[in-house]
Amino acid sequence: MRTIYIVIAAAIWLTCAANTQKQARKDVKTTEVLRHKSPQADVVKRGEYLVTIMGCADCHSPKKLGPQGPVPDMERFLSGFDSARPLGAYDKNVVKTGQWVIFNAQNTAFAGPWGVSFAANLTPDDTGIGTWTFEQFNLAMRKGKFKGIQANRPLLPPMPWQNYTKMSSADMKAIFVYLKSLKPVPNIVPAHLPPGQI
Repeated sequence: MRTIYIVIAAAIWLTCAANTQKQARKDVKTTEVLRHKSPQADVVKRGEYLVTIMGCADCHSPKKLGPQGPVPDMERFLSGFDSARPLGAYDKNVVKTGQWVIFNAQNTAFAGPWGVSFAANLTPDDTGIGTWTFEQFNLAMRKGKFKGIQANRPLLPPMPWQNYTKMSSADMKAIFVYLKSLKPVPNIVPAHLPPGQI
């Protein structure tokens, strides 16, 4: 009986040792693959992940109707308010009360006590952030400055730039690198309309 236990224990030990060796070989292969992977690809992937979880496309992408309702139009992904479409009519008196904010059906134009603001083109086209430096992007995201220029007006609601002031430099850079990797979409977003013009 004792011999059977020894044989079983030896079999278990050999099986575990073989599995450990397999895992070690697998780990070496994984390390080799990671070593040859482009660091730039990792940064772009990180930026894509952050842009996705931050919901940037919710406001910065025109929408089209999908099977479950409006979804970002991937042909115009992150290109902002579609300047080819009219803003459309809305009840300006409701907005003037200061008690309501109105979003257009595309979720790319917003009317409130600040006037009307339009989601910016975040693609690397010259009409978007194509000519921006990282420093401009960083200033826009951390200090809420329009086009990332210190002397410009503040970014308007509903842009939640205050949420990004404590973001790590690596994550901010990853977002910028990802946005610069997108398909450029020419789209000149209209200037904001001050309260007196709505």
